[in-house]
Amino acid sequence: MGYPKLFRVRQKFDRPRLEDVGAAVRAALEPLDLGSTIRPGQTVALTAGSRGIANIPTILKSVVEYVKKLGGKPFLVPAMGSHGGGTAEGQRHVLESYGITEAFVGAPIRASMEVVSMGTTPEGFTVVLDRHASEADHIGVVARIKPHTGYHGPIESGLMKMLMIGLGKHAGALAYHRILLEYPFDQVVRSVGKVVKASSPIAFGVGIVENAYDETCRIDAARPADFEKKEEELLVLAKQWMAKLPLSKADLLIIDEIGKDISGSGMDTNIVGRKRAFRTDNSVTNQPQMMRIFVRGLSERTHGNAAGIGLADFTTTRLVKAMNYQATIINCLTAGYPEGANLPVHMETDREVIDAALAIIGTRMPEEARILRIRNTLLVEEVEVSGPCLDDPHRATDFEVINSAQPLMFDAQGNLPPWNHNGANGHKGAGAKAQVAHT
Repeated sequence: MGYPKLFRVRQKFDRPRLEDVGAAVRAALEPLDLGSTIRPGQTVALTAGSRGIANIPTILKSVVEYVKKLGGKPFLVPAMGSHGGGTAEGQRHVLESYGITEAFVGAPIRASMEVVSMGTTPEGFTVVLDRHASEADHIGVVARIKPHTGYHGPIESGLMKMLMIGLGKHAGALAYHRILLEYPFDQVVRSVGKVVKASSPIAFGVGIVENAYDETCRIDAARPADFEKKEEELLVLAKQWMAKLPLSKADLLIIDEIGKDISGSGMDTNIVGRKRAFRTDNSVTNQPQMMRIFVRGLSERTHGNAAGIGLADFTTTRLVKAMNYQATIINCLTAGYPEGANLPVHMETDREVIDAALAIIGTRMPEEARILRIRNTLLVEEVEVSGPCLDDPHRATDFEVINSAQPLMFDAQGNLPPWNHNGANGHKGAGAKAQVAHT
């Protein structure tokens, strides 16, 4: 089969960023006058989630130091719903894999899957909260503000979702996602969040925004009464600074890795399309349209959780073998999204997958295919694109070509070389094992 040649392109995004993250945390918390709320000797539970947030160990360490300065006794609680296999030890392991350890942040981690009831919403939704958090004198919510991969609205993924899903642990996540099958996300997250704020000692929230380069670019803090307003403001900025693929349409998108550390859906649907919330929303027309998606593997920090693999059309047998299927289905079933664990067509080698995918892209010949390749949806500054992409009118971003055309290459086993930052298709550093495919 003939293949188009690939170019490496570098995209240009707005790049606001914080040079001193610790100072930004302190500056955000200072105006809240938390000393009037948190008294010496009082305990403060801080949320630590399961996402791969830039600088998150340092951010949590800085919040811990600030609370200690007030005389408080901070501790961390894993706030990640059903992640980590839905076990306390699994959730502690997720935090430690990010460098969030007791030694580094300077505070103990209290992990439990137990929850306590906090009452009900006006609609009758039962509200639950992590037991350790409920027993603290105060709770500080730390979360990244970003577009959700499954829902859309003025509030998506952030402080309010952390109050609901994160601190709800497995039991809460399971209950809320069942409710979300019948009620709008915006209504549920606001309603549950209001009950949590009214019935538990929420003292403050820290909202984190990242730029398109996976860098911390803004940190704001708010009192619980201002959570919704602050989150709405930060979500506008998060969407403005969000990364994109260089083309809004392509025949084949190759993703080297997916994982829960990268996105709640393994791959960020805001980047690649296929967002569930838009399936029946005909008013939304600006979503990326990838005809075929091929996922090559799992990230190390996802610990075998392949939730979201069902969004792909193709994968490799090696990914299937690397899956922790139990962790994957627990996560997907809790989210009321069993299709997220569905296995796509899988084959032994990358070459077999690419041949199969390019055979069903419509009337274009394989050598005319519009192909994109990325490492993952967090890192899209550099993207490999096939020659036909350069003439495509559906450009979504400004980008520059940074190397000459390279043939699609496979190693002796028929697999693409690992992603690197030296050239298209792993060309440099691939060594003698790389072989040029038929052109």
